Amino acid sequence: MNPHLSKLQPYPFEKLRQLFTGVTPNPQYREIRLSIGEPQHATPAFIKDALSAGLGGLASYPSTLGSGELRGSIAAWLQRRYGLPGIDAETQVIPVNGSREALFAFTQTIVDASRGYTPLVVSPNPFYQIYEGAAYLAGAEPRFLNTLPSNDYAFDFATLSETEWQRVQLFFVCSPGNPTGKVLGLDDWKQLFALADRYGFVIASDECYSEIFFDESRPPLGCLQAAHLLGRGFERLVMFSSLSKRSNVPGMRSGFVAGDAVTLRSFLLYRTYHGSAMSPAVQAASVAAWNDEAHVVENRRQYTEKLAAVTPLLSDVLATAMPDAGFYLWARAPFGDCDFARSLLADYNVILLPGSYLARTAQGINPGAGYLRIALVAPLTDCVEAARRIRSFIAKF
Repeated sequence: MNPHLSKLQPYPFEKLRQLFTGVTPNPQYREIRLSIGEPQHATPAFIKDALSAGLGGLASYPSTLGSGELRGSIAAWLQRRYGLPGIDAETQVIPVNGSREALFAFTQTIVDASRGYTPLVVSPNPFYQIYEGAAYLAGAEPRFLNTLPSNDYAFDFATLSETEWQRVQLFFVCSPGNPTGKVLGLDDWKQLFALADRYGFVIASDECYSEIFFDESRPPLGCLQAAHLLGRGFERLVMFSSLSKRSNVPGMRSGFVAGDAVTLRSFLLYRTYHGSAMSPAVQAASVAAWNDEAHVVENRRQYTEKLAAVTPLLSDVLATAMPDAGFYLWARAPFGDCDFARSLLADYNVILLPGSYLARTAQGINPGAGYLRIALVAPLTDCVEAARRIRSFIAKF
């Protein structure tokens, strides 16, 4: 067996299942699940129609690089969305089966454990668990930079020593952040680009929440956009995006990686052997999704409505506020996050995720401890009802 497998921790939702062992939810209340970031808005009919119409493609093996039509639709979307002057659909875009698969595979492509030292893969803390698992299974060591409300969830680059920076091969960014909703600004990117130039590491920017924002005139800044605004190219820079949140199709497993053509050439070679080409039917549906913005605007409207309704109900009891973007509330629990989640389920049948499950102890603290991640993915009425139950629960103490 691969010895690195022993380093993997249980996934947060397995920890949650274990936490709830022996708990009997109050039968007076129906379950409201706000723990998993799984979009529950309806999938647009035109995407399902395109998927059905593309079933004829199942008679052919798909190309790892995807169809020219799909890569072209993604390149055009990048240009529209980020104001980029031009994206080469042949060399700067690779369709992938969702960002989760791609983030893991990309790490295996980048990490070089043969240099006589243990490589470092840096990520924010709290973080998306794939970053850690991908690092370990590539033979690297994860390093976590705590992102704290006291510092507006910014990276503290001084956390790493000069010797550690010299070992960094890959730096994960998540903007908008999961779970904090933090969006990196141009100055943040400028600092990170300078470090990448100095030490030669690759930046992997996870932007799967980029299309869930609340002001149509101010969409979140993306890494490729930041590079363009700063007058630089995409050297050692790639972004990951997905249709799951944007278009409410998590079951389609469709996304893309875009950016540095040299880096993507190596990633394509890896994927050719990895056997992860996208189904032709999914490609056809993805083209339809990337070519349409009306359904995305409506999707944002629904999330904005839920956040606007729920945040005032919880802000005074859980010390939470509207995020920069995304559909999570990152809330401070009045007592231990695990005890809170377990007792809330027992008393009011609302399921939240303890923040400590999304982080690791680094620099002497677990930055998720004492927090709760609330995923506002359920219908508006359920989200409001859950918030009211949470208020009633807290009022008992």
